[in-house]
Amino acid sequence: MSSSTQGSNEPEPTDGLRAFGAVLKSFRKRAGYTQEALAHEIGYSVHFLASIEQGRRFPPPRFVDQCEVTLDAFGTLRLAAHQLSRQRGLASWFRRWAQLEQEAVALSTYECRLIPGLLQTEAYARTLFSNQLPPLGDEQIEAQLTARVERQLLLTERPNTAYSFILEEHLFLRGMGGHEVTMELIDHVLGLAERRNIEVQIMPLVQKSHAGLDGPVQLLETPENKWFGYSEGQRSGQLISDPKETSVLQMRYARMRAQALTFEDSVSLLERMRGA
Repeated sequence: MSSSTQGSNEPEPTDGLRAFGAVLKSFRKRAGYTQEALAHEIGYSVHFLASIEQGRRFPPPRFVDQCEVTLDAFGTLRLAAHQLSRQRGLASWFRRWAQLEQEAVALSTYECRLIPGLLQTEAYARTLFSNQLPPLGDEQIEAQLTARVERQLLLTERPNTAYSFILEEHLFLRGMGGHEVTMELIDHVLGLAERRNIEVQIMPLVQKSHAGLDGPVQLLETPENKWFGYSEGQRSGQLISDPKETSVLQMRYARMRAQALTFEDSVSLLERMRGA
């Protein structure tokens, strides 16, 4: 399937992102900044800045604003950013949430269907993409893998962001991709759980009360302390900004954190699974 016939959930070209990256690089050099100096000045990692200059990552609004002011870009960067509507490897309905994620000070995720993208290994993600229907071509799979790996950098590039994950126990028992893929996945999640800013809790198979029966949910808090929610279905996703709705989701997530195993017990359970 060619890129011109892909549905809205397939990878799209990165010409716009490359163009924005080139404009940013030009203004950076004009202002006499190295990547290291500019990254330090605006409070982002060098890798994050380099990814945007290379057209591999969507520039979040706050990043654009800071670069615009620091580089005295005459409004050019804001204008170029407004022209961007495509983000390679990400579903069209997910892109706005992905932009918000890059600036979040807190991100909470409950999943009952599959391991969240931020926690997936390449082998696990490749299994998911290979089983997608309609089938994806090799180039599409590689594009989606690249986008997923780039997105996962959030966990290491934003050490001051608090990440919370509540995962159903059966997600590790399903054996998606086979035994080796599952063991690698458990090792990966255990490794991430060692980071100070990442908390993983397991919702046990047997649970008499469960506040998340309406399905998966994600919540995030922006630097301005505004909350957004996100809920995804089979072929669509919904960004939730209404404070009344996000309040309901926060209430449910808080209850699930109390219902799930503690962080310590969750780690112990995963270690037992790994040793089985």
